[in-house]
Amino acid sequence: MSDRMTPIERMSAYNRGAPVDRLPCVPIVGNTAARVIGVKVAEFRGNGSLIAAAQIAAYRRFGYDIIRVFTDLYTQAEAMGARVHYPADETAYLAAPAIGSIEEIDRLQPADPKRNGNLPHHLEAMKIAVDQVGREVTVTGAVTGPFTSASFLIGAEALVKLTLKKPEAVHRLCAVSLETCLRYSEAIIDAGCTPSLTDAMSSCTVISPKQFQEFSYPYLKKLIDYIHSRGRPVTLHICGKTEKIWESMAAAGADCISIDNDADLLKAKQKVGEKVRLMGNVKPSEVMLESRPADVRIAVRECVRKAYDNPKGYIVASGCSLPTETPFGNIQAMLDAVREIGYPVKMDEPEGNVLEA
Repeated sequence: MSDRMTPIERMSAYNRGAPVDRLPCVPIVGNTAARVIGVKVAEFRGNGSLIAAAQIAAYRRFGYDIIRVFTDLYTQAEAMGARVHYPADETAYLAAPAIGSIEEIDRLQPADPKRNGNLPHHLEAMKIAVDQVGREVTVTGAVTGPFTSASFLIGAEALVKLTLKKPEAVHRLCAVSLETCLRYSEAIIDAGCTPSLTDAMSSCTVISPKQFQEFSYPYLKKLIDYIHSRGRPVTLHICGKTEKIWESMAAAGADCISIDNDADLLKAKQKVGEKVRLMGNVKPSEVMLESRPADVRIAVRECVRKAYDNPKGYIVASGCSLPTETPFGNIQAMLDAVREIGYPVKMDEPEGNVLEA
């Protein structure tokens, strides 16, 4: 089955409530894109043209609706002094935070996205992608949220302890982290892209809803307000358990909430569906990485059943970034499933009934 609309045509029509050929679909392809062009993940470091080539090739192969330029969560923290380890052929991870104690906070400086770390190379990738395919598909640039980036500046365990013992230090870390987020978001928008926010450490798996409200929410809201002031919508992804902060995520201004597979799309629709678009939440590992294409189709249909009628709209997506080794056949199966379902939604249920909308 083939699409009858470009992604931009589809998203624009869907936003207006006009007819579309299918629901928008975003398997969140990160470093799996390296496999599409046969390179190692570590080759992305310092190579914006290669990142762009991989992401464009993945988009053209599968035909999903948003390109997201992303390699790892640490680009901003690395640009501020954190040490990041790059395995030969897997996703990077934090080797050492930028500072070792709160006494060093004052020496932290916001990053210059045009000069520091790998940020310039990611911006280069975004510009190339916009130039080559930006007329047909939205290109976004991943921005790690202020609280999460702050955790990489001093270490995640240390930051969580500081929320209890030295809250003022956490606010200082989040403030300098926010400034980097703002500068990077500005550069992303200037490159013709849209910032896409991910804030893993703000999860209720890590901090309490009360701590989220105190240490994450104010900085997220300032960042989202800025992005809105530049005329761009905001998708916000927070990993893990988020049910207790969905309303806060919406209040911070997110236009779309990306729901991890630890949460329930039906509950999200019932709780905040009148306020925000939902996106998700096919399991990245258990389904997309480890299962068969037939299982992917089943998982997609289950997500659609739960959220296709969300008042603010719904985007079929993986619950988080796909693991690097996700089989191409499973990514294709996700797209095939939404094409089979079409829009208005029509699909056979196990009992032989048909769900229509």
